[in-house]
Amino acid sequence: MTARFTYLGDMLFWILVAVMTAALAVILLYPLLRGAKAADNIRAGETAVYRDQLRELDRDLDGGLITPEEADYARAEIGRRLIAVSADEPAETLKPARHHRFTEAFVLLLLPVLGLCLYLTTGRPDLPSQPLEARLENPGNDVAVLITKAERHLAEKPDDGKGWDVLAPIYFRTMRVSDAQVAYRNAIRLLGPSPVRLDGLAETLMAVSDGVVTEEARQVLEQSLTLEPDNPRARFYIALSMEQAGRPDEARQAFEALAKQSPTDAPWLPLVNQHIAMNGGAPAGADPAAPGANPADPSTNPSAPGNPTQQDVAAAKTMNAGDRQQMIRGMVESLDAKLSEDPNNFEGWMRLVRSYAILNDKDRAAGALKRGLAAFPPPGEQGRQLLALARELGIATEEATQ
Repeated sequence: MTARFTYLGDMLFWILVAVMTAALAVILLYPLLRGAKAADNIRAGETAVYRDQLRELDRDLDGGLITPEEADYARAEIGRRLIAVSADEPAETLKPARHHRFTEAFVLLLLPVLGLCLYLTTGRPDLPSQPLEARLENPGNDVAVLITKAERHLAEKPDDGKGWDVLAPIYFRTMRVSDAQVAYRNAIRLLGPSPVRLDGLAETLMAVSDGVVTEEARQVLEQSLTLEPDNPRARFYIALSMEQAGRPDEARQAFEALAKQSPTDAPWLPLVNQHIAMNGGAPAGADPAAPGANPADPSTNPSAPGNPTQQDVAAAKTMNAGDRQQMIRGMVESLDAKLSEDPNNFEGWMRLVRSYAILNDKDRAAGALKRGLAAFPPPGEQGRQLLALARELGIATEEATQ
């Protein structure tokens, strides 16, 4: 039975191919056939018009509307045009016919043969058909099929909280933020709040608002901190909300508290130090001579591209908010120029993308991401880290990967 259905499926495929080829041939040949017929119709129409003019001329002469001399002159002119139309007909019909025969042969013979050869070369005629149901039963690593399978399951069992909990971060990683928001809310409603679910919901709310920590997102993060007071992700975003609200002192204190709480090798520490410097503070571990400091670590090395020097930090403390913002933008542009000269600096590209996103310059952030991916392509580990950072910051990745 299975072999019979496979045979029928193959036959149906080739029947569809034949029908599509015939339809394409008709579409291509129709203007040629119609053009020849239209030319014949034009000549026949001109002949009929001239004959009607001759009959009308006779009526005008009988009615005394024109003199015999005028009638003879007009009859001679109409006759000349009628003879010209009749004389041009054979010459005009031979040339298009020869041209159309070649074109028709190309459409009917060569075009299907070329298409078949192309399919046999690049296609997989030996590959058995696999309908959606079969792919859902064995999705493999196909994320789109996995999502479809989960969506079908949740359509039948919408109260499956674990299903929503699994699907929500997948939606977010595939940039379906609206669907991710619905999934996180359903997971929280059915399974209860947890720091991971609340942080995920907050990130989707920020992604919808182009990276801005909205009041709703802040409330969700505060709820997360009541469940896990030392949650670094929630504390970072709450500090970021203070920075976005124009409260640099409070933001600096919140970032400094997070830096003191974080381990020295925490992956988020360089970003936290950058925000501390942007708000007029000294990054944690900025002194490379301090005990336990790692001079090779960009977060503790003020000479690394993009990190503020001690002079920059001291100068920032004496500036107002506008001057400090101008100094920060100058530092970011300096880092941009250095990366243009030496693009083989992965940490520099990470820092530049973050900086433009923090400055709310999404166009330049996307441009920096695209240039960074040119130096560190997406298939590599560093390229994937750049894409993950862009998604976290709400930067569109479609154009950067083209």
